[in-house]
Amino acid sequence: MRAPALFLCGSVLVSAMTAEAKLRVVTTTQDPAALTRAVGGDRVTVLSLCKGFQDPHFLDPKPSYMLELNKADLVESIGLELEVGYLPTLVSGARNDEIHPGRPGYLDLSQFVTPTEVAGTADRGLGDVHPSGNPHYWLDPENGRRMARGIAARLTQLDPDGKDSYAKNLAAFETALTAKEADWDKRMAPLKGEKIVTFHKSWSYFADRYHLDVVGQVEPKPGIPPSPSHTLELIKLMQAQHVKLIALENFYDRRVPDLIGEKTGAKVVFVPVSVGGEEGVDAYADLFERIIKHFESAGKL
Repeated sequence: MRAPALFLCGSVLVSAMTAEAKLRVVTTTQDPAALTRAVGGDRVTVLSLCKGFQDPHFLDPKPSYMLELNKADLVESIGLELEVGYLPTLVSGARNDEIHPGRPGYLDLSQFVTPTEVAGTADRGLGDVHPSGNPHYWLDPENGRRMARGIAARLTQLDPDGKDSYAKNLAAFETALTAKEADWDKRMAPLKGEKIVTFHKSWSYFADRYHLDVVGQVEPKPGIPPSPSHTLELIKLMQAQHVKLIALENFYDRRVPDLIGEKTGAKVVFVPVSVGGEEGVDAYADLFERIIKHFESAGKL
């Protein structure tokens, strides 16, 4: 009777060792988390600090997050000052030298993309500007491809034994993404040149990718709540230019956008802008499927 017990104990030990061997990855948002799971497969465990239904600009740096970072092998950030209000504090308090900027355990994914709207300097009179560029770059699927490649390279650096696995997973992800992109391009083609208004400047990369014309924002300046005077000006602009779409991130209050929609006849597209932002948006491709489905529906009105 002892042999099965010993065999069972041995199996449990092997299983535990395998689990411990996995790379622990902590990401600031769920978008790189989804990409890391796709590329890393069963060689990684991934935790996201900010959920897809939360505003990624603001996160309370809880002590529990520091504990997670203390155990992390790799921290992935969006960068371009998106997490400047909380990530430095968390990294500093985590007591993990390997995840500080400049170390292999810290990966700023913005290095793999070409930012738009680079301001150069931060003038707070212009609102919550990002001097190094607009950080919402994951909303162009080609940037998702670049992010995935950067993640695969860093996972390989940290875990050389997983090189073949990471390469295989990355190739499968890219093949699937290429097919999806062709479908998304076709479905968004009827909206080419469509004038839209957005709430925040989250949509710049998406708009560039699918040739939408962003003519204004509900926010008078990034991060500044809409004022009555700005709202009235925006309504007049939309009426003059026949704007029929308002793109709204689903973590913002929709009362003002809905009011603008009532006054102008525009459709408010209330959708997630990150993986995990709604039920069923679990993978990177799910995010674009959800957004484009809403844009398709609004464009037919």
